Amino acid sequence: MKAKEPLNIMTAKATLTALALATVLTLSACAMPQGSGAPSSLYQALGAQQGIEQIADNFIMEIAYDPRVFDRFADSNVERFREKIIEHFCFIADGPCEYTGDSMVLTHRGMDINSAEFNAVVEDLIDAMDKAGTPVSAQNRLLERLAALRPEIMGI
Repeated sequence: MKAKEPLNIMTAKATLTALALATVLTLSACAMPQGSGAPSSLYQALGAQQGIEQIADNFIMEIAYDPRVFDRFADSNVERFREKIIEHFCFIADGPCEYTGDSMVLTHRGMDINSAEFNAVVEDLIDAMDKAGTPVSAQNRLLERLAALRPEIMGI
C-alpha cells in the first residue's frame, strides 16, 4: 500500500506529475519515428483487446492500493467498472469497441474531483500500463486522448 504523504508534498508531486505529463506528451509527438515498424493503430499498440484488458486489470489493482483515491472507488461495482473501462479504452484507441457507458460528465457529476485526485489516477494508469509492458509511445498516445477528458471529469 502506498504511504500517505503530507499535503504539501502531495501537492508538489501532483504539480510535477502534471508538468511531466504535459512535457512527455509534447515531446512524444516529435520523437515518434516515421516508418519505425511500430503499430500505427493505437488499439494495436496497446496490445489489442488482451493488452487493454491487462491494463484495466492492473489499473483496478493500482487504484485498490492507492489511499489517495481508493475512497472514490470503494463503493464501485468492480465488474461493471472493469467492463466499462475496457470498452472506453478500446473505443478511445479506435478499436472495434463501442462505449456503452455513461458520459464522463454524467459519470463524474457531483464528485468534485480535485487536481491531486485526477493526477493520482493518471499515475495509477501509468503504473498499470508499465506493468502491462505497454510501450511508452502507446502510453503517451492514450494519455493524450484521455487528457482531453479532464474538464469533463473534473467538472470544469
